[in-house]
Amino acid sequence: MPEPQAGPEPAAEESTEERLRRLLAVTDVALSRLDVDELFAELLERVRELLGTDTAAVLLMDESGRFLVASAARGLEEEVRQGSRVPLGRGFAGRVAAERRPVVLDEVTPASVVNPVLLYKGIKSMLGVPLLDGDVVLGVLHVGTLQARDFTANDVALLEQVADRAAGAIGGAQARSDTAAAVALQRGLAPAQLPDVPGLDLAARYVPDSVTGVGGDWYDVFALPGGLIGATVGDVMGHGLRAATVMGRLRSALRAYALEDDDPASVLDRLDREIQHFEPGQTATAAYAVVDPTSGEVRLASAGHLPAVVSYPGEGAELLERPADVMLGVLPQPRRDTVRLVLPDGGLLCLFTDGLVERRGEDIDQGLRELRDVVHQGMRTAEEGCAHVMAAMVAAHNVDDDVALLVVKRDVAGLARD
Repeated sequence: MPEPQAGPEPAAEESTEERLRRLLAVTDVALSRLDVDELFAELLERVRELLGTDTAAVLLMDESGRFLVASAARGLEEEVRQGSRVPLGRGFAGRVAAERRPVVLDEVTPASVVNPVLLYKGIKSMLGVPLLDGDVVLGVLHVGTLQARDFTANDVALLEQVADRAAGAIGGAQARSDTAAAVALQRGLAPAQLPDVPGLDLAARYVPDSVTGVGGDWYDVFALPGGLIGATVGDVMGHGLRAATVMGRLRSALRAYALEDDDPASVLDRLDREIQHFEPGQTATAAYAVVDPTSGEVRLASAGHLPAVVSYPGEGAELLERPADVMLGVLPQPRRDTVRLVLPDGGLLCLFTDGLVERRGEDIDQGLRELRDVVHQGMRTAEEGCAHVMAAMVAAHNVDDDVALLVVKRDVAGLARD
C-alpha cells in the first residue's frame, strides 16, 4: 500500500488573526443549512486544509454516553466504515471527551490510542478537542499528521474555537435530522386507515407538537380474534426521536400481547414489564379497550391515563371516573383493573391524550369538563365527533403538545347492512 502524502504545512507567514478568520468560516451561515452528513464533510475538509493536517475526524457520543462512535472522517475513512467505537476515558479520543479539554499527542503509540486504524495509517502526531454544548459532551474533533509535528498553543486555540462554533451547528443539524426521522416514524406507524368494522363507526386524529414537531403520542385500532376490536391511545413521556422510537416499540408490543390475552388490564401489565425491562427509566401512559361490535360491550383498562369520555344517547356525556391506575414504567408489579360498560346504539367512546385538554396555567380538570361538554352536544358520526372536538379543544386554544384522539361510535345499523 503506497504511503499517503502528507498535507500542506500552514504558511509560516500567515498571521494568527488571518488563520482564525479563515477557521471561523467553518461555521458560516451556509453550514447551518446543511444536513449532518454534509456538515461533517464540509467541516472536516476545511479544518484539514486550514490546519495543514492529513486527517480530520469527528466522533460523536452514543446514546448510552459510554462510547464515542466514528461519524465522519477525512484521511481516516476506515474509522467510519469499520464502525470504530472508543470507550469514554480510554485511548486518545476517549481521554479528550472524559477530561473535556484539548489533548496533544506528539507521538502516537499503541499505548496512547485504542483504535488500530490510527497506527495502520501511520499517524505520527494528533490534536483533539471536545465538542461541547454547555456541559454536555457531544463528541470529539481531532486532526492528525503523517509526519511528526509539534502542535502549538495557537493550533490548539484555533481548533478549540472551531469546535466551540461547530458544536452548535452540529447540534442543530442533529436535531433537524432526529426530528425528520421521528416524523417519518410517527407517520409510518400511524394506521394508514382505520378498519371498516360493521357495528362500529371509527375516526381519529393525530396532531404533532407545534414546538418540537413530534412526540410520543399514539393511537391504534386493530382486529382481534372472535370479531373483537382493540382500541388504544398512549403517551410516552418526552419528545423527539427517542419518544417516537419508544412509542413505536410499545405500540407493536401491545398488539402482540393483545393477540395472546383478552383482558385489557393484563395486556397493560405485560406492556409495563416490557417497558421496565427494555426501556429502563422511560415512562408512559396508555388506555386500552376491547370492543365487541355485536353486543356493544367495552372492556377498558388504564395505565395512568386520563379518563375516557362516554356519551349515551339521550343522557349526554360523562367522564369515566375510576381510581387512577399506575402509569407504565413506575412500579414493579402494579395492580390494574378492567372496567366494563355497554355502548348502546349511538353511544360514543372518546379516548385521547393530555395534549387535548391540558392548558398552560389552567387546572386540567377544566379541560376535561370542557371536553365532556363538547361531546355532550351529540355527534351524528365519529368523523363529525372528531371534527367538533378538535375545533373546540385545539383550534380554540393555544395547544403546543401532541394530541391523539380516537372516537368509537356504536352503529347497530352497520351490522344490518353487513
